[in-house]
Amino acid sequence: MKKLLGLVFLMLFLISATEMASTKPEMHPSIEGTWELVSHYNYIDGENVSDTIPATDGYRQIKMYYDNKVMWTRYVPNDSVEWFGYGSYEVEENQLQETLEYMSASMRKVANKDMTWTMELQLKNNSFSQIFTDEEGNRINSENYKRLN
Repeated sequence: MKKLLGLVFLMLFLISATEMASTKPEMHPSIEGTWELVSHYNYIDGENVSDTIPATDGYRQIKMYYDNKVMWTRYVPNDSVEWFGYGSYEVEENQLQETLEYMSASMRKVANKDMTWTMELQLKNNSFSQIFTDEEGNRINSENYKRLN
């Protein structure tokens, strides 16, 4: 009986001395998910932010990234112009490339010839910025998003 009791105490001691491993995977930044635009930055000299423009009341721009597909829509109160698009995306290091396959007529009017946009990407767990640059790589402006899910 004493041996059995000693064995039980030894097992309890060993169990209490072990560290419990987390079954939850470590979180790392991923662009997959649903995002809402919260502000824009304008850059003064290609590096420094000259001003921050928050999204106005009622304005909503949502982007969704899943399985290398992107979809976005913009709602502007008191404006009947529709803005939306759908296509594919790729992320490589700090770069985001979106190629639209389908878009609203208003977007088609301002789209470039190949309907591809390559932007600098600053990605965190719950926020990201897509930064537009000129031909020389100087930052022009950015769209800043927060994660919704």
